[in-house]
Amino acid sequence: MKIDIGKEFDRNMIAKCGTYCGACEWKAKTGCPGCKVCASKMFWGECDKAKCCMERGYEHCGQCPDMPCQKLLDLFADPEHGDKGARLRNLKNWAAGNDVYEKLR
Repeated sequence: MKIDIGKEFDRNMIAKCGTYCGACEWKAKTGCPGCKVCASKMFWGECDKAKCCMERGYEHCGQCPDMPCQKLLDLFADPEHGDKGARLRNLKNWAAGNDVYEKLR
């Protein structure tokens, strides 16, 4: 389901990997401010996707010419965290300047 979050869209809440921290159920539960603010050190540990993206100077992985890299492909295919392509579509939308978010399954 694609959600046009328009005015409520906060670019500071864009997760490097293609999810939107502003809509994350764990944000409120853990007090997580999002991966951009956490500098890749999430409430659950260090995120190699966020770390790589930050080291390369990108707002999110959609700006990287190597997207989708093997780290992202592994995440997208993960049985627990896979999303049937939603993150990849989000990253492509954000790279094109579209402030929309496709909710992960």
